[in-house]
Amino acid sequence: MNEFQSIPLEARLAERAAPESPVLMYQRWHELLFLHWAVNPEMVEASLPEGLTVDTFDGKAWIGIVPFSMSGVRPRFLPAVPGLSSFPELNLRTYVVDAEGRPGVWFYSLDTPKRLPNCIARTFFHLNYRMARIGEYFYEKGCRHRSELKVDSTWDASQSFDWQREGEAFAAEPGSLEFFLVERYRLFAHDSKRKRLLTGKVHHVPYPIQRVKLEDYSDRLFTLNGIDAPGKAPDSVLASAGVAVRIHPMKLI
Repeated sequence: MNEFQSIPLEARLAERAAPESPVLMYQRWHELLFLHWAVNPEMVEASLPEGLTVDTFDGKAWIGIVPFSMSGVRPRFLPAVPGLSSFPELNLRTYVVDAEGRPGVWFYSLDTPKRLPNCIARTFFHLNYRMARIGEYFYEKGCRHRSELKVDSTWDASQSFDWQREGEAFAAEPGSLEFFLVERYRLFAHDSKRKRLLTGKVHHVPYPIQRVKLEDYSDRLFTLNGIDAPGKAPDSVLASAGVAVRIHPMKLI
């Protein structure tokens, strides 16, 4: 029997509930592409900080690349600021469970082109945000996303994603792989200086997800995080037009 056991569905459904803590920030997420690969659970487990363990579906761990765009990013009591409150993001993530059996997301990296949001997220949320150059072109039902990172002080590490949503939108069926991959309302972070874990909640309606016509993608984000690239097409490809999101404060575990 695999030593990594997936948690009960009831625990996953419970994460949908709106947190009792006050809202910290508002934002909207647009045109999300979810590319996921099944990977060895032992490999993911070895990459996690103490206090987190790998979350599995059918005995497999999953790592995802998610390009998307944010708008209306603002603190609770302030308006959105033109030129600062809208920007794209590209992240590499996996799925974990804490000691209390709560499922969530562990981010290997989060890349955006905005210096101030990056600084705030690194300082107060202890997330691995990195500066990137990202360009986007939006279709009626999709997006073309181009990203570059600095490597040895030179802009390089180019990545490209091009997709269009297809078919009718649907909600992920509880217990399905789609539900496991996209129904995530909790994130975890690690304060490496104080060697402590934090967790925070996001709240939104369940994603309206769609199948995808995938024109172009890159798995280079794996190697840019010290993880072997899968070297094959994604095992799951989904997209969503987006949702309005409420961000709640991070708390120590």
